Amino acid sequence: MSGSQTRSPEAELGLLDATMIGMGAMIGAGIFVLTGLAAEIAGPAAILVFALNGVVTAFTGLSYAELAASIPKSGGGYAFVREIFEDLPSFIMGWMLWFAYMIAGGLYALGFAPNFLELLHVYGIVPPPDEVGAVVVPVVEMGVPLAFLLAFVAVLGLVALNAVSTAASGSAETMFTIIKVSILVVFVAFGFSSPMFSGAEFQPLFPEGAGAAAILPAMGLTFIAFEGYDLITTVTEEVENPRENIPKAIFVSLIATVIVYLAVVTVAVGTLGAEGLADAGEAGIAAAATSFMPTGLPIIQNGGALIVFGAVFSTLTALNAVVIASSRVAFSMGREGQLLPSFGQIHHRYGTPFVAILASAVVMLGSVALPTQSAGNMASLFFLLSFIIVNVAVIRLRRERPNMNRPYEMPYYPVPALLGIALNLLLAGVLVEYLIRTDPLALALSVAWILLGGLVYFALERLRAPSERGPTTTDTEITPEAED
Repeated sequence: MSGSQTRSPEAELGLLDATMIGMGAMIGAGIFVLTGLAAEIAGPAAILVFALNGVVTAFTGLSYAELAASIPKSGGGYAFVREIFEDLPSFIMGWMLWFAYMIAGGLYALGFAPNFLELLHVYGIVPPPDEVGAVVVPVVEMGVPLAFLLAFVAVLGLVALNAVSTAASGSAETMFTIIKVSILVVFVAFGFSSPMFSGAEFQPLFPEGAGAAAILPAMGLTFIAFEGYDLITTVTEEVENPRENIPKAIFVSLIATVIVYLAVVTVAVGTLGAEGLADAGEAGIAAAATSFMPTGLPIIQNGGALIVFGAVFSTLTALNAVVIASSRVAFSMGREGQLLPSFGQIHHRYGTPFVAILASAVVMLGSVALPTQSAGNMASLFFLLSFIIVNVAVIRLRRERPNMNRPYEMPYYPVPALLGIALNLLLAGVLVEYLIRTDPLALALSVAWILLGGLVYFALERLRAPSERGPTTTDTEITPEAED
């Protein structure tokens, strides 16, 4: 085959790169835009909201770590489910994950544009973003808003980087993530040393009339900020010593992210106050930084500018991470014969899943046309459903293959997996109830995508020759009953 061939990708990513993929996805725009919204619902208890979401996330993280060490295949949750469940359930799992990552990519791209324009405005290069974003650029006899054009450029640039080099995209992710975490560390350091924080009031813990009942809705709203550690498992075969490094990367990225989140939210609530954060809404962290950070800083003029700078890098790292993840899910599905075979091929020159990357980019670019709120709600629902299935998968694998080689085993099995199932079910139920009341379009689109997946599955089944049906054997196939 002249362009691509069926083989495994090369292991070009180290432990640091894998960890940064997880942190880069988790510490995205969520911490910047969701803190104020959480404070509006839960008051100072927003700190507790992020802590509890970290606990909920950790249970599923243990399942991902055990499965990744036992089944070192790229594709994340899809690869695990494919190993354990029948064809149709595994296809639907991959179909949901693939779309969820691509939707998330579209949202990150749309988030990059206003933040980048705001950064240019801070330095006097362009007018305010609300004016610049409305500027229409002539493209093929049609008018395209500049903000959408920037989103497209961001996606295309990162897609090109990923298509030609896994190592380069991993290095870019590492560099961008270190920069944005450093910015948040500066924010926290100034905040804790600020006189405003020394007089912080965290009581009453909940808004008047809300009480502890405000915790659960706020958790459902902010849970998406903890989605991202699972992206590490989508590149398992491209990580050196994956059976050991993937679980380590999951745990390090989760622990580091929770620490950063709690420190940032504590500083924001302690300096600006829950009411001030709520009034600022999506600009809550920037408003807090402006309130206590000095002006006239070198290069970065003030606290608000620093946070905008961090938001630009956050959206870029999150976008790059989901470009990596979505393409690896598509690659894994293609290699297993559940998408077109070309999706599962490695480019002969670049050593990347070239076709899967390009196909994912096309859908990602198309997803920016979806209503932003509905797209975000769809992604949240699909991620929660996939987490439930992964927790079920780890229990089923233990029962069906008790002698399988498991370099890492979760402690106190099956308690973490059962708690992961129950808590993710609870949050999914809360989200569905919320969508029924406020965003039925998101539910309708979610159902439509799954139904479309069913049609695609049966259409591909009819196209395949009878001799080709069944799981595809690859050079990374796991020996399920290997003794420890």
